[in-house]
Amino acid sequence: MEVMCCDYGFRSGASRMYQDENDGRIPKNAFQLGWDNFKSELRALRQSIRFDDFSAISEANPPRSPMSRAAYSVGQVALDGLGAVDRALEAAQVLGKLRPRAVTLDGVTENSESGSKLINNCAEIRTKLKQLKLSNKAVWDREHARERSGLGVETPWLIKGVYLSLCLLLDILFENRPIQRFWFLETVARMPYFSYISILHLYESLGWWRAGAELRKIHFAEEWNELHHLQIMESLGGDQLWFDRFAAQHAAIVYYWILLGLYVFSPQLAYNFSELIEYHAVDTYGEFVDANEELLQSLPPPLVAAVYYRSQDLYMFDSFQTSQPIQNPRRPSCKTLYDVFTNICDDEMEHVKTMKACQDETVGQDIISRREDGPRVGL
Repeated sequence: MEVMCCDYGFRSGASRMYQDENDGRIPKNAFQLGWDNFKSELRALRQSIRFDDFSAISEANPPRSPMSRAAYSVGQVALDGLGAVDRALEAAQVLGKLRPRAVTLDGVTENSESGSKLINNCAEIRTKLKQLKLSNKAVWDREHARERSGLGVETPWLIKGVYLSLCLLLDILFENRPIQRFWFLETVARMPYFSYISILHLYESLGWWRAGAELRKIHFAEEWNELHHLQIMESLGGDQLWFDRFAAQHAAIVYYWILLGLYVFSPQLAYNFSELIEYHAVDTYGEFVDANEELLQSLPPPLVAAVYYRSQDLYMFDSFQTSQPIQNPRRPSCKTLYDVFTNICDDEMEHVKTMKACQDETVGQDIISRREDGPRVGL
């Protein structure tokens, strides 16, 4: 199977899954990890200011009104000022010498014929990725059409208000930047499952509730699925900008604690909120696939997607799909980037079904059915 020749992510290489030399490595202590990350992000922040990484946002969303032009002007003045401060600190040797972040390819030299060809291929794919589009209006139209068809989610006004606020934030921050939007969405989408697992583990440790062990397994499989979505978006360059990483990672931490508290107060409300978010992901990915079908079919899948969807070991992939019969499991194709995004859209629909089942407690019936239909050894 042909896979994408390059990894365009900020954390490509050592932080990407399925890199044989990195899988299973034991982390350093927390202080060293934190310090290393601080140095890396500080350098990236300086580069984003000095070398105008924010131009990618303005190019995707040129100012169209006096207010937006004024906002862009104020932002440019702020960047110029911060850049001047950084250069002064660099001249005073308070900060190190700064160079633009180079795009590197592991084991490839540009002087070689194969290296030059690979670099050209990577540049061509990057150009195509920048052509991908997503209309916020079309996503909302799709969501409203789904609700009119009777597939809306009944939810309290407070939960709906928080949901709409998050969607509005995504629309504003990632207008005409679909891959970056998806990366933000997938960073945040993992947090509910972390929260649910944390609380269920606490209840077990306190001896309050042990019937949630099967739920923990399902939620871990769901988080594992979202992790692969996240790594796919990273490999497509969704985490390249410092601002996007800052926004996504801080939003994820806040979201984790909100869902933690909500699950303590009402697990049903927590699952209801997750159902809203997952349904929005279905609508967003569905619109994206339809709007970019031809372009997506011309691109190969990233390595992480090919391994996840076509591996011989699909136990984790099957585990989060509680509504899927064991005798007839999903086995999606993964030949193009179109297949990848179609698979992700279908995955999100499976999350919707699981979150709904967790609210009306039919998830227990699904667990029993899958256990009874599964293979029996020595019984």
